[in-house]
Amino acid sequence: MTTYIMLLNWTDMGVKNVRESPRRLDAVRKQLAEMGGAFKEFYLTMGEYDMVAVCEAPDDAVAARFALQIGAGGNVRSHTLKAFPEGAYREIIASLG
Repeated sequence: MTTYIMLLNWTDMGVKNVRESPRRLDAVRKQLAEMGGAFKEFYLTMGEYDMVAVCEAPDDAVAARFALQIGAGGNVRSHTLKAFPEGAYREIIASLG
């Protein structure tokens, strides 16, 4: 499975309904599982982003669909990064010649 880092910010609506955020997290966690993916880590953060999620998905299309679905809910905006584990990083660098 491919790993994705999701950097999340609440929208105005998401902040207004922040007390419902844990319930929404549970719902999107289930949504991703139904798509064949999984949440590996989730953090509430301070700084430029409100939350960070480390997720896995079978492929980029599933990750894109998931990001679009959570964005369509109107409570968060996301920036999704495809992440390469250390082994893949070393292979990529070694392939440079």
